[in-house]
Amino acid sequence: MLQQYKPFLYFLGKFVLSYIILTVVYQSYLNRFDSSKAEVDSFTQIVANQTATVLSWIDNQSYTMAHLKEPSVKLFYKGKYISRIIEGCNGISVIILFIAFTLAFTGKLKNTLIFIFTGTLIIHILNIARIALLCIALYFFPEMEHILHGVIFPLVIYGVIFLLWVVWVNKYSNYASSFAKK
Repeated sequence: MLQQYKPFLYFLGKFVLSYIILTVVYQSYLNRFDSSKAEVDSFTQIVANQTATVLSWIDNQSYTMAHLKEPSVKLFYKGKYISRIIEGCNGISVIILFIAFTLAFTGKLKNTLIFIFTGTLIIHILNIARIALLCIALYFFPEMEHILHGVIFPLVIYGVIFLLWVVWVNKYSNYASSFAKK
């Protein structure tokens, strides 16, 4: 009976194990920063700065500033404080999810590494664009914050991750290879 579920249990085990390992590694990285002193992790700072750079292509009064009371970075657009970038905005949690799923659907090592690198880069660039577009939208439509931040932009980023997974499973994973042979 258990034999028929072996492929699913194998997939689930690899997914959970890789997700836990990546999350523990990321958490140990975050533990190096003292949130009680409003310290922001380096990657969140990089994401905030890259977003401000993208916004500055549209408006030269776009910049970041450290938040003195909480671990976040203030983001200004057209000289106005629009949003704060916190650790959850940096995209690492969705990248971890993406990598764990990719590893769970085993593929050739070279393909796996290239796909993880390329997918991570796509997610990162998309995240910067997402934050920049969200800031622009919030500048003009601040009353739409809940739907923009809570619905539309997560739908876009998770939609792209889903599409990346579909490509991985159907073109590069061992599942795709075994399915093509049938």
